[in-house]
Amino acid sequence: MENTHVKNLSFLLLATLFISTSGVLGKYIALSPEVIILCRASFAAVFIYIFCRFKKIDLKVQTKKDRNSFIVSGFFMAAHWVTYFYALKLSNVAIGMLSMYTFPVITALLEPFFSKQKLNPIHVFLAILVLIGVYMLVPDFSLENDQLKGILFGIFSALCYALRNLTIKKHVKDYNGSMLMFYQMIVVAVFLIPVLFFGDFSNLESQLPLLLLVALLTTAIGHTMLVYSLQHFSVSTASIISSVQPIFGIIIAYIFVNEIPSFNTYIGGSLILLTVVIESVRSRK
Repeated sequence: MENTHVKNLSFLLLATLFISTSGVLGKYIALSPEVIILCRASFAAVFIYIFCRFKKIDLKVQTKKDRNSFIVSGFFMAAHWVTYFYALKLSNVAIGMLSMYTFPVITALLEPFFSKQKLNPIHVFLAILVLIGVYMLVPDFSLENDQLKGILFGIFSALCYALRNLTIKKHVKDYNGSMLMFYQMIVVAVFLIPVLFFGDFSNLESQLPLLLLVALLTTAIGHTMLVYSLQHFSVSTASIISSVQPIFGIIIAYIFVNEIPSFNTYIGGSLILLTVVIESVRSRK
C-alpha cells in the first residue's frame, strides 16, 4: 500500500514537472496567447491521436451527456490556457505561475458541489496559506500595474482550471486518460478557430520548435499524466500536490532564461510549497 501511494505520488509529481515547462515557454514564445494555444492544442491533438491509435485506445464517446460534458470541460481548458498565458506575458514566470496556483484553493471550495465529498477544514487551512503566498506577490494594488493585471488573469485562469478538473474528474473511471485529453484538445482548437482570421502568425515558422515542445512535453505528456492521476487522488488533493509546479517553473526559468525572483516571491513560493508537503503526507491516508 505504501509503495503504491509513493508510485502514484511520484507519477503526479512527474506530470507536474512536465507541465511546469509551460511557464517559460508561454512567456517567451513570440506569439499572442490565442495563437499559441490554438497551435498547442492542434499539435497536441495530433500527438495524442497517434498515441491512441498505436495503443489501440477506444475513442468512442459513450453518451450524448458525456459529449456535452467534454465540450464544457474543453471550454474551461481553453479559457484557462489563454488567460494563463496572458498572466505570463503581463508579469513574469514566477508571478504568473504562482497566481494561477490559487486553483487548489478554488478547487477545495468548489469540489463539495461536484461530489459527495464534504468540505475538508484542512483544505481550507491550506487554501489560506496559498492565498497568503499569493498576497506576498502583489507589488501594489493599482490596475495600472502590469504585474497586478497578470495576477488577476492568473486567478481567473485558476477558476477555469478548477472547473475543468472538476468536470473531467467524473469521467476518469469510464474513459482512458489519453482519450479524454484528445477530445479536450479538439474542443480547445475548435473554440479558437476564429483566431485563424484575426491572429498574427507572422512568427510561426521561427517559433515552431517551441510550439511543438509545449504541445508534446507540456500538453500531450504532462496533462495526460495529470488526468491519469485523478484516478488515485481527489481533485483537491491532486491540485494541492501539483502546486509545486510554480517552484519547478521558477527553477526552470532561472536555469534557462536567468529570471531571478524577488524576495517576496521566495516567501510566497515557500508557503505554497509548504501546502504541497502537508497535503502529500496527509493524502497517504
